[in-house]
Amino acid sequence: MTAAEMLERLVGFATVSRDSNLDLIAFVERYLDQYGVEHWRVENDDGTKANLLARIGPDVAGGVVLSGHTDVVPVAGQPWSSDPFTLVDKGDGKLYGRGTCDMKGFIACALAEVPAWTRLDLQAPILLALSYDEEVGCIGAPRMIERLVADHPRPAAVIVGEPTLMQPVVAHKGATNLRTTVTGRASHSSQIDQGVSAIHVAARLVTKIEDVMSELRAEGRVDEAFNVAHSSLHVGKIAGGTAINIMARECTFEWEIRHLPSDRFEELFERVTAYAAELEAEMQRRAPEASIVTEALNTTVPALADEHNAAATDLCRELLGEQPHGAVAYATEAGQFQRVGLPTVICGPGSIRQAHQPDEFIELEQLAAGSRFMQALGQRLGR
Repeated sequence: MTAAEMLERLVGFATVSRDSNLDLIAFVERYLDQYGVEHWRVENDDGTKANLLARIGPDVAGGVVLSGHTDVVPVAGQPWSSDPFTLVDKGDGKLYGRGTCDMKGFIACALAEVPAWTRLDLQAPILLALSYDEEVGCIGAPRMIERLVADHPRPAAVIVGEPTLMQPVVAHKGATNLRTTVTGRASHSSQIDQGVSAIHVAARLVTKIEDVMSELRAEGRVDEAFNVAHSSLHVGKIAGGTAINIMARECTFEWEIRHLPSDRFEELFERVTAYAAELEAEMQRRAPEASIVTEALNTTVPALADEHNAAATDLCRELLGEQPHGAVAYATEAGQFQRVGLPTVICGPGSIRQAHQPDEFIELEQLAAGSRFMQALGQRLGR
């Protein structure tokens, strides 16, 4: 099966994060069974989703992990020109479908090479690490990584195959999603002194969130390796109030912090919560029941730092002739692998510019480049 044929099968599974990925996992398991490849599921708590670990080659230390997430983002509301879950070749050198570049293309390249890998006398293993729920906060990977470290000899390097145009990337920002609920006191809007508007208070806090970015720039806390050179704070959703003539009792907004590897999420978060405490005290002087509560929507996805990664960067340099470099603003599972001491880089076919878009695509040339990388990896470990 070629990489394109494998990609067609993978795209056909509508593994949107809100839904199960078990049909895709079962397909991969059956495929691996054809070639005698050992594999292990690592399920979520209720068994509706699963990570998959697999090993091609000997059960020894020094192997290479190829990591990819099986979930994709939704297609609802996007103007697709074809069925998102049917791979389409329009004859323009591109393959269209949800997940083609982010990141079933990478997984397809790896799976397509499995038959050839099993025929090689590999001196160190190639390990596949397929996760669930990356798109909603890198939720599935931690328990998979825990099993990898606990049950298998230590790998030498990890390649996370997010779309980078096959250019190795050595750093990314961390990410935390948050929800803040402001509770005030409702009153008739003509009697404004009787109430506390949750919307007005939330607006002041939203403005503070944006101001923190200006503070960071003024303090010189920047890293020019990133196209957005500072940690970013962004409010993406807000809702509150019941009518124009009622002072809003509640307002809720969802926001994120994407922090540089050199910054700490906790310190940036405290800048916002310290101001929130001031606002809350001001509210409670008029309405003791008022409050501002912030909850994390995911465990912080750790940043990937350009450090302790020589084994991974040297491998990419050898196989691709590319000097690993650069940084990306989006978060990946790479920081989670690095956190347990595994040398990690990001490198995969396709462009992040196509990710999450209607008519998402991967160029055939990129798929071919990913396949060449997989072939070279097998030859390298087969020496």
